[in-house]
Amino acid sequence: MSELSPGELVVRHQDGIWRYLRLLGCDAATADDLTQETFLRVLRRDNFVQHSDEATSEYLRRTAYNLLVSYHRKFGRVHLSDSPELLDESWQRWAGKDLTGNETVEALRECMESLTERARDALAMRFVHNTPRVQIGENLGISDHGARNLMQRAKAQLRECVEEKLRAVTQSS
Repeated sequence: MSELSPGELVVRHQDGIWRYLRLLGCDAATADDLTQETFLRVLRRDNFVQHSDEATSEYLRRTAYNLLVSYHRKFGRVHLSDSPELLDESWQRWAGKDLTGNETVEALRECMESLTERARDALAMRFVHNTPRVQIGENLGISDHGARNLMQRAKAQLRECVEEKLRAVTQSS
């Protein structure tokens, strides 16, 4: 693999690093700051070598994780997992060979369109607006158990749809 210029490196990997930091629990502004700091830190190193996209992505994630740990120590914030290896494994399973996670996000967007409006509304209330399940049920005119079942079915449908789309992408490449 030929080495990417600093600009190309940032363009290729910044979305993945930002999403990884969000996975670790950063708010958007902190993820922005730490993503930028990750690239500054790595690009300032004289001994940084780009062996492959996967190795570079892993190195950037490790650097971002370490910066996040330092950030939490400095500001006394949330406790992080003692096992970044498990988080990396989850990231690899989620993003796979797509270093940025863009393909997965696009598959999720497409799959959301296949849900009923009611299911989309229930998921938005729960995961965008943090609405309690009882309130979701009331808003939809169903019981809280009905809301739970609706969201469970919708999440299962999304999972299956996204996995199917990602398998298709993997098989075509």
